[in-house]
Amino acid sequence: MVAATVLGSSMAFLDATVVNVALPTIGKDLHTSLAGLQWTVTAYTLTLAGLILLGGALGDRLGRRRVFVIGVIWFALASALCGLAPDIGVLIAARALQGIGGALLTPGSLAIIQATFAAEDRPRAIGAWSGLGGVAGAVGPFLGGWLIGSVGWRWIFLINLPIAAAVTAVAVRHVPETRDPTSHGRFDWAGAILAALALAGIAAAPSAVCRPCSRWTCSPRASSKRST
Repeated sequence: MVAATVLGSSMAFLDATVVNVALPTIGKDLHTSLAGLQWTVTAYTLTLAGLILLGGALGDRLGRRRVFVIGVIWFALASALCGLAPDIGVLIAARALQGIGGALLTPGSLAIIQATFAAEDRPRAIGAWSGLGGVAGAVGPFLGGWLIGSVGWRWIFLINLPIAAAVTAVAVRHVPETRDPTSHGRFDWAGAILAALALAGIAAAPSAVCRPCSRWTCSPRASSKRST
């Protein structure tokens, strides 16, 4: 059970860091600007952060295992779309879909541990979830560099497919279904959408202020020339 939740959440943690290593290669392969590369990262974190509370509420209402498995499958399909993206627009859209999957599976993975482990075993299980998730985030850049150098940048996304298949099989077979019987009322769809739009506005501001040219970083000298 812990293995399924840790592997599931680790996919989300990995994809938050592993892409950073691949950005130069993606930029050259898809012939995109720095703004496009920024949105490749931002689109994922935007939907993940904006919808994660809604994902937790859905798990409490509809079943934590069900929403977790849906999130894992969603994440895998979005990863496949990322790996097959023919241009930067498709990649950004697929990254946003990845974030939605992450918002469904991440809160569910911790909630499953909270609901299914006995009180005396729960601290160790949560510690394992937190520690191994942190390790996954730290390993991301090293794994990304190895995959890019060995088989290409698209495999930083395609590697999620066999992991998701294993997580889904273990979760369906070994993770019990749990719900929160006190969860009532309407889902705050409007709040989640407004939060995502607010984050989008904040994320878009740097791209609007500093439009990149052909370099990976925005030159202060170039910026001052444009401002004058």
